[in-house]
Amino acid sequence: MFEYAPAPESRDVVAIRPSYGLFIGGEWVDSQGTERDKTVNPASEEVLAEIVWASEADVDRAVEAARKAFGVWSAMPGSERAKYLFRIARIIQERSRELAVLETLDNGKPIRESRDVDLPLVAAHFFYYAGWADKLGYAGYGPAPRPLGVAGQVIPWNFPLLMLAWKIAPALACGNTVVLKPAETTPLSALLFAEICEQADLPPGVVNIVTGAGETGAALVNHPGVDKVAFTGSTEVGRRIARSVAGSGKKVTLELGGKAANIVFEDAAIDQAVEGIVNGIFFNQGHVCCAGSRLLVQESIEGELLDALKRRLGTLRLGDPLDKNTDIGAINSAAQLAKIHELSDQGEAEGAERWSPACSLPDRGFWFPPTIFTGVAQSHRIAREEVFGPVLSVLTFRTPAEAVEKANNSPFGLSAGVWTEKGSRILWMASRLRAGVVWANTFNKFDPTSPFGGYKESGYGREGGRHGLEAYLDV
Repeated sequence: MFEYAPAPESRDVVAIRPSYGLFIGGEWVDSQGTERDKTVNPASEEVLAEIVWASEADVDRAVEAARKAFGVWSAMPGSERAKYLFRIARIIQERSRELAVLETLDNGKPIRESRDVDLPLVAAHFFYYAGWADKLGYAGYGPAPRPLGVAGQVIPWNFPLLMLAWKIAPALACGNTVVLKPAETTPLSALLFAEICEQADLPPGVVNIVTGAGETGAALVNHPGVDKVAFTGSTEVGRRIARSVAGSGKKVTLELGGKAANIVFEDAAIDQAVEGIVNGIFFNQGHVCCAGSRLLVQESIEGELLDALKRRLGTLRLGDPLDKNTDIGAINSAAQLAKIHELSDQGEAEGAERWSPACSLPDRGFWFPPTIFTGVAQSHRIAREEVFGPVLSVLTFRTPAEAVEKANNSPFGLSAGVWTEKGSRILWMASRLRAGVVWANTFNKFDPTSPFGGYKESGYGREGGRHGLEAYLDV
């Protein structure tokens, strides 16, 4: 195989403070609590910065600031709100290299993904919803839809900045104000976004950032001053949120876990399908809610497809996430790595056959090689539970009906993929798959104009597109 020379991206383009406070009411303030934590680079375990964990009193201050700003922001003409969103989008583009490097340092994902996928989509979401800000009366939710008020938003660690954009952009376009809590392991890009809000002269209190762990998130979700809750994360936490807000009158959207089926028929273009399978499960180290973690391959081509897939995995490069040649970066945390090991070991114990390409792992940091399991039964844990790592379970089917039955035999319903040359088969499958998103001859393709969300234990509500406005309007 051709050997690539190292091509490291410079980390000098980003300045990380030794410690960060909370961004409340347009100002940087210290926490009223005493708890602190350190965020680390998962590729090296190097401490990047010290982060304060917001207390209930801090969350109360943030919600109060957002409530105060709501009167001004919601009364502002949509065309004026749009100017701020456009300004934020342009600043994100101007500082995209800095943001991409920071995201990779704090998250562990390859710089190519931060640079070429995450940041363009982040800017695109702000541009897209800026366009909606003065056209809400034409979105299909009545001639004069009203904002809800204060949105409490909790985002995960797998796409920190992109999930921020998914949440904040539509909320602000509709006239709401925001209190956002980033994940405790990846707070840095959200804190840099707070600086961008300052740079854009966003009115104080329109966006507030409070850092912390689960207790901070619970304080935000349960706060009586919050009118809308938006959460992306695990199904387990989503259940707790749904129970805690039941009967409160709060509007809620939950984007939770997934166990997507990537279905390959015998007439599919094999090389194209292999690339889609790799992108479906090994993109972002498999830290993707809609990852194609279950490969359903038609029995007649199983051997041919697996041979091609293994050859392709042998070319993937695992290592320094800041190297532009890297395909597989670091697992986000020691806790997540332990979960991946647990479920993978369980897969072997239950009788599935495990395979990984020859791959040397760095001595420091959190790493896991791309892994395939064959001989998987639908009852195996690795076929039913979300691993959230670079682990693919392979099952087979004979007929389209069997493929649908196996794909839908899951408590999740976030996404699916179909690979075939027949357009009629794609439509037939899509109408029967119980998944919020069905990709045809591609996987993990996103666009701000397209809604995203799931069924069953993958949550409810939609983000993105015109549909994403509804969650932030009083309709």
